[in-house]
Order: sequence, then C-alpha cells, then structure tokens
Amino acid sequence: MSEIIAGVLIPESSAVTEATRFIEETTNPLLFHHSRRVFLFGSIQARAKGLAPDPELLYVASLFHDTGLLTPFSGTEQRFEIDGADHARAFLLGHGFSSRDAEVVWNAIALHTTPGIPGRMGPEVAATNLGVLTDAIGLGLQDLDPGVVEEITAVHPRGDFKNEFLQAFHEGLKHRPDTTYGTINADILEHFEPGFRRTSMVERIIGSHWPS
Repeated sequence: MSEIIAGVLIPESSAVTEATRFIEETTNPLLFHHSRRVFLFGSIQARAKGLAPDPELLYVASLFHDTGLLTPFSGTEQRFEIDGADHARAFLLGHGFSSRDAEVVWNAIALHTTPGIPGRMGPEVAATNLGVLTDAIGLGLQDLDPGVVEEITAVHPRGDFKNEFLQAFHEGLKHRPDTTYGTINADILEHFEPGFRRTSMVERIIGSHWPS
C-alpha cells in the first residue's frame, strides 16, 4: 500500500525501502525523523516553486544528508557533508543507479549547508536544501498550510529538536574542528567549545609564506 504523508507520495522502490531500513537502523530517531521531514518539506517547497525533482533521488539525498554526523559515517577527516555524500553515492552505485544519478545526490548532500548555491543547481539539489532550511531553521514555514505541517510532525515528531539537533552537530564536529573552516559548522563549535576560535581568511592570507 502506498505511503502518502501530507499529500506527498513516498517513492516506492527497493532502493527506497533499503535506504529507509538502513538509515533507521544506523542513525537514531532524531536524524531519521529529521531526514524524512526534509524529504517531505523539500517536496512541498519544490512543488510551490515549480521544481520537479526526481522523488527517489530526493528521498535518498534527504535520508543520507546528515549521516556524516555519526559513526561509522564520520571516520574520515573531512566535512561531515562530504561523509554523507560519499556514502550516499556508494549506496546508489551499489543499487544499480547511474553515475549521473549518484553525482546528483552527492551534490545535493555536499551542498546542503552552503548558502546561495543549491538554488542555482538542479531540482534535487535545490529541493534538498529547501527541505533542510524549512526543517532546521523554519524558512518558509509560515507560508505552509498549518494542517500540512501538523500531519508531517505527527508522523515524524520533532520532540526537543532544536536542542538535540545542536547537540548532535556538536558531537559530530568536535573531534574534527579543522573541517569547519569557512562553513556554518564553525558556528556550532564556537557556541559549544569555549576554547574554539575560528580562523579567518584574512589571517590565512596575512600569515601565508608569501612576502607580500
């Protein structure tokens, strides 16, 4: 039987079923519910903007987008977004998707925290970013039908999302502070880590080995 939440059809395929099972088993309820809400809000926001992302690719991008905050996903010293993107690409290629489809999802996840760029790329990249912005910071929330929001949060509750999500970010980043350079992720460490001080681009230029 088809699963429809707030007028959004959850894609029906073996890859979607496996991705759902895998993320539910290897992450936690906080990130699982957040990721599914990102898909739902991203689908709704994309529809309102006249975008038509591939539902299956958007679903996989949404489910994997924050996996880099957790082990075993975060074993490499790189941005957590890249962790999630790498694992999503491997998942898709392992399930028979084309390299093009895998690259679309890689870009959607790798860029989901980067302001200003996703909206100028393809619909899957844009929709992933829109879903993240809606669920994480409430962008566009006031324009949505309250009944739609209520239906989504009934199926995928937020709980104490604000505090728990920030804590999850902190836990996923505190052991690799250098990867937050030039990103919004530095905001998290600056808030939670008393000894953290972000390095600016000005310092990097002035402190370079060039004499002038």
